[in-house]
Parts: sequence; structure tokens; C-alpha cells
Amino acid sequence: METVPVHELSFAEGVSKNSLTSKKRILSGMRPTGKLHLGHLVGALENWVALQNEFNNFHLIADYHALTTNVETKNLYQHSIEMVIDWLAAGIDPVKSPIFRQSRIKEHAELHLLFSMLITTARLERNPTLKDQVRDLNIDTMSYGYLGYPVLQASDILLYKGDVVPVGEDQVPHIEITREIARHFNNQYGVIFPEPEPRLTKFARLPGLDGNQKMSKSTGNTILLSDSPEEIQKKLKPAVTDPQKIRKGDRGHPDICLVFTYHQKFNATEVPEIRSGCESGALGCVDCKKNCGEKIARALAPMREKRAHYESHLDEVKDIIVDGESRGRRVAEETMKEVHSAMSLG
Repeated sequence: METVPVHELSFAEGVSKNSLTSKKRILSGMRPTGKLHLGHLVGALENWVALQNEFNNFHLIADYHALTTNVETKNLYQHSIEMVIDWLAAGIDPVKSPIFRQSRIKEHAELHLLFSMLITTARLERNPTLKDQVRDLNIDTMSYGYLGYPVLQASDILLYKGDVVPVGEDQVPHIEITREIARHFNNQYGVIFPEPEPRLTKFARLPGLDGNQKMSKSTGNTILLSDSPEEIQKKLKPAVTDPQKIRKGDRGHPDICLVFTYHQKFNATEVPEIRSGCESGALGCVDCKKNCGEKIARALAPMREKRAHYESHLDEVKDIIVDGESRGRRVAEETMKEVHSAMSLG
């Protein structure tokens, strides 16, 4: 597999300074939790890869955000490396799309502080996504960091003057807070920031193997992008299906079967045949799962090959991150110069 020498990463062939200013910008990121799963691929990564030719993408390793639900930091860097390997394996081009750690660019924290003066706690408490997360995670005592998550997110997006933010539907309320903060700042101090638009992913969510609404490593209901074909088949065997289809010959209801949802994503050409076989009883769940696992493994094969390369070239991954931090920092510093001037902060 071809690799790009580190000294060429900043403005390699086909990426000029002019092109960086002529395209609209996207800021997107993830909390570093280690290896990624199919939900990350379908809900975010595929979209990021598709958009990187149309927009100037900036990709954030959101290590500050990780602290809102986990104060343990000793594994953050290793988890960041694992996550970035999956980004690269999925097709993120670090030449076009700088990758950087939030904590290594101090302007994120400074802009977050300034933005926190422009929003009330009552507004943050009305955030419907917050209410859902508090319920789902059984949070009894909420830190300001958790309550103010959307304010830090707003600083992440607006620091790079993001015009568009690829998100799942559950994150749209956060983007609305970002838009409100940008509007408030622009009205108070002068127009500096765009009001970013959310762009919903086309295939927003895959259910977990246990039938839960989404995949989550904390519940162990995932298929990892790095899983081998054997591991994928092993995980699919006990996956929840139509509870009324107990054995082959029983008529099934594919629209309530999570394995059928996986077929719709990874095996679209056979979907009509699978629907017919399930509904008639001619197709049993064992064969259906085996076929599904084969199609998922085939789709992930190029990523596993790329991942193997990066796992054996970790210095290359680390250099990509360091280069991305240098490029991201330059943009962040320019934005904060504008902010300081507009606010008469010197």
C-alpha cells in the first residue's frame, strides 16, 4: 500500500492553499474509545470519506470530550491511535483532512471559556439529547463538563469555522446550540463565525447484536471493523432475530430482524430474495446469518488489510497526528486572532 511521506503531508499533490480557502469546511470527530465498530462506519466514517473531496474536512480526536463520562486518562492516547488507524483504514486521507487531538490545540479550551459566557445553564438543561443520555447512562450527579458538552462542541466546530457538520439525528440539538452561540457572538461582537448546518448521515444507525437500538462497546453488542471473518460469524450466531421465527419453515418478519437490517446495508442486491425466503419460511436464520457474516467480512476486508499496514507502521500514524495538529493549530490561531480583535481583548 502506498504511503505519503510525512514531509509531504501538509500540502501534498492536489492540495493547495487556494483549495483550502475555496471549499466550505467540515469539522467532525469522535471520542477516543479505541477500535471502532460497524455503527461508527455506517453512522459517520462512510460519510466523512465521501465528503472529503467536496469539503475541507478537519477531524478531531475529542479527548477532552472523553472526560465528560470517563475521568480515566491513562489509555486515552492508545485509544486515540487505535481509533485513527480505523479512520485511515476506512479511507480518511490525512493529506486532505488533518487529524488532530483536541487537547493539543489550546484554543479549543479558550474559545470554550468565552462561549460559556454566552449561554445560560437553563438553555443547556433543555437540551433533549442531554436528557436522553442522562437516562441511558444512569447519571446521578452531573458535572459542568457534561452539562457544557455542547458548548465545547460549539468551540470545536467554530474554531475551524465549520460550515457543515455531519451528524446523526440525535446530535442535531447540539448543532442548534452551536448555531445559537455563533449568532449571539456575531450580534454582540461582529460577524466572525458561520452558522453551521447539520448534514444527516444516509444510513444513520445499525442496531446492536442484542437488539438494542444502537451498537455500543460498553454493552458488548458490536462487530468491530477489525474483527476477522471468524469473529464476525461467531458474534452473529447468537444475534437477536424475529422471536416468532424459531426454526426453518416458520414464516418470518424481516422488518423486525436486525440481521435483515445488516443485509440491507452490506448485501443490498440479495435483499428481495432474503425477504421472500424469510417471509415464506424457506430461509432459516442460521443460513441467513452465515450469509450476512460473509458479506460483512467481504466489505471489511480492504479495511483489515489497511489496518494491518498501519499497525505495523505506528510511527507513521503518530506522524500523521502530529502533522494534523500543526495544520489545525494554524487555523485555530488565526480564528482566535479575529476573536480577540472583535472582543477588544488585545
